[in-house]
Amino acid sequence: MPIRQMKENSEQHLVIKNHLQNTMNPVQRAPKTAQNGKGPPAAHEPNNTKQSHNQTSPPTKNRGRRRGRGGRKSDQGDVCTRPSSRPCTVAQKPVNPASGAIMVATSNGSIQNGHNLSGMEMGFPTSSKSLNFAPRPGYGQVGTKCIVKANHFFAELPDKDLNQYDVTITPEVASRTVNRAIMAELVRLYKESDLGMRLPAYDGRKSLYTAGELPFAWKEFTIKLVDEEDGINGPKREREYKVVIKFVAQANMHHLGQFLAGKRADAPQEALQILDIVLRELSTKRYCPIGRSFFSPDIRAPQRLGDGLESWCGFYQSIRPTQMGLSLNIDMASAAFIEPLPVIEFVAQLLGKDVLSRPLSDSDRVKIKKALRGVKVEVTHRGNVRRKYRVSGLTSQPTRELVFPVDDNSTMKSVVEYFQEMYGFTIQHTHLPCLQVGNQRKANYLPMEACKIVEGQRYTKRLNERQITALLKVTCQRPRDREHDILQTVQHNAYDQDPYAKEFGIKISEKLASVEARILPAPWLKYHETGKEKDCLPQVGQWNMMNKKMINGMTVSRWACINFSRSVQESVARGFCNELAQMCQVSGMEFNPEPVIPIYSARPEQVEKALKHVYHASMNKTKGKELELLLAILPDNNGSLYGDLKRICETDLGLISQCCLTKHVFKISKQYLANVALKINVKMGGRNTVLLDAISWRIPLVSDIPTIIFGADVTHPENGEDSSPSIAAVVASQDWPEVTKYAGLVCAQAHRQELIQDLYKTWHDPVRGTVSGGMIRELLVSFRKATGQKPLRIIFYRRPRRVVKVFLYCILGKLDLLAWDSCICKL
Repeated sequence: MPIRQMKENSEQHLVIKNHLQNTMNPVQRAPKTAQNGKGPPAAHEPNNTKQSHNQTSPPTKNRGRRRGRGGRKSDQGDVCTRPSSRPCTVAQKPVNPASGAIMVATSNGSIQNGHNLSGMEMGFPTSSKSLNFAPRPGYGQVGTKCIVKANHFFAELPDKDLNQYDVTITPEVASRTVNRAIMAELVRLYKESDLGMRLPAYDGRKSLYTAGELPFAWKEFTIKLVDEEDGINGPKREREYKVVIKFVAQANMHHLGQFLAGKRADAPQEALQILDIVLRELSTKRYCPIGRSFFSPDIRAPQRLGDGLESWCGFYQSIRPTQMGLSLNIDMASAAFIEPLPVIEFVAQLLGKDVLSRPLSDSDRVKIKKALRGVKVEVTHRGNVRRKYRVSGLTSQPTRELVFPVDDNSTMKSVVEYFQEMYGFTIQHTHLPCLQVGNQRKANYLPMEACKIVEGQRYTKRLNERQITALLKVTCQRPRDREHDILQTVQHNAYDQDPYAKEFGIKISEKLASVEARILPAPWLKYHETGKEKDCLPQVGQWNMMNKKMINGMTVSRWACINFSRSVQESVARGFCNELAQMCQVSGMEFNPEPVIPIYSARPEQVEKALKHVYHASMNKTKGKELELLLAILPDNNGSLYGDLKRICETDLGLISQCCLTKHVFKISKQYLANVALKINVKMGGRNTVLLDAISWRIPLVSDIPTIIFGADVTHPENGEDSSPSIAAVVASQDWPEVTKYAGLVCAQAHRQELIQDLYKTWHDPVRGTVSGGMIRELLVSFRKATGQKPLRIIFYRRPRRVVKVFLYCILGKLDLLAWDSCICKL
């Protein structure tokens, strides 16, 4: 599926501030000090010296922390790398913490003051659209100014009236491709007459758009279209459709102009949608459209992914309103397609063995049937006649045993005889099954060797680990190479020659947009006092652990190692574990150099049995004390082993695990060991480093009062997975003022449900009656237990639009957010 390399959605966060009198001793903020880059800013002590948190205080032994689910996130949805054209800004004015205002920190970093909540009637907002946020107060000034290029191409607004028409096709058609074919035929027949020389743009469903009015407000057309997939015998059938076009409305381009000029706050989505459809019309005809992206084997040579799949290169395209005007956002994309191979060759790749001489097993048949169901194939045994069919199944019998009636007298004929007599085609591999095409009532047989997979079919099922790695390798590009490909795509699309863009008066620049940006100063990092370097200023986003020690190193007394790699001998594994233990000690942890039990070797297919054996053996050796850490050595290509191991450790055994690949075990690198040590320390509940500004009480909107920071997102199953649930995850900071440690909660919810269902929920308890709870409450309570304090401010990161629906629904819905005790009670 389309892989792009970064999420396109920017983030918004809400900052809710308490206006009630704080019953705790307030933390006073120290004055800010400027960073000159030559040394760390002076660490001012807060006036209140009785704070329970100190920069060198180790975490409590009873961590009580939550660990998220361990499986690797391999979501293959649309993940896009598109450099944002929005300039970064930083809030300049701190807000009075006693004001009780809702402030919205927008995706560009500015702080917007909202209405005071004290006089607000608490209730469920009827719609997120009814909430109007205050305008942006200004632009940030911190940092070094520079100019960057963004993959946006400025567009000129059309000066023509854009009209929308409703399209009704009878009989109703589910396929957008067929709908487009019907409308293309209508335009071909009637453009110069009934359509008044207009060239309309069509969305493939119910809407048609024109630049200027059509000569009619309502008209019915009759269109005849050849059915390309009709029947297995006889001539193709012609289908007749009635198309009714009816005027609906005129798009308000003046509204869009005012919005781009900053004179209106609401974006006219209808006008933007029309412009987007117009600019996509020609690409839809040229390429294979998937979502907002277009793919073709001609853009770049396809790369094999294995098992009969290949990657196609494509581009993402979307019209966007920006602070600098209307622009067309273009980015490169890649997707997995089924390789257009002869079916027998595809099956051989899928099974990874020679299928011409060996019979297929039942499991082979199931795998082939699952892979080919719904795939279009074309016949190759009829010369130039390449009729296409969609595979519905696979026969349970080999071809040589298949017979069917040829007349009303139930005269039977074998498939082998039929193809020899009818087409002069001799089936060579009669031990293979036939493809079934058509429906169950009238299924037809096609020999595998007489079929080839039709080009341009996107693969919508789950990719395996090897295919994901190959696809990501294709999409990974250096910025200069990506820039070159994007510019080449724009030139190839030739928007200045696009007949639809010309018709609607849209002009697209061929130059990348230049955007003002600022490089923000790097924050100083604080490490442990016993290290040679006690603080560090990252340079160009980079630093290392040389001469530094973790500020809060944890203790690992009981650990074990399990080896799933056959190529790693026990002595090699033991040497690797010794080196890793030494690195953890050097980095600031207390790490027992000896495992609880000797290193245990196991086969990957017995992962559950092996993990439980190591777990129970360790428990017996330590007389009931649980393992604190499990090291696992995995093969470089381990398929589902990683995910299975994480699932069992996290959900069944409650074990913290650290996986290491075989290639790193053989080639022991100090840098690699240091990175693994950092991971282990964090997993154990420690802190590797903290921001100097955090422990010096100098972070705006965080350091002045106890603050908890939330983050939330929902991961949806890939296209084609119709029954899998969506996964919602919420994380929240568990320390203050450091805001370094985070706890996470994960829950499954309804398929493709974007609203997080368990953020806030109620249920009936037989004793207590109606009880409220949910993920928010759990994390608030966890914060209280970890810090000994109640959070007086909540910062919540969520994607735009959703944040209002989710957060206000859960928190402001008849809840007294401004009194924390009431909030925690009701949540």
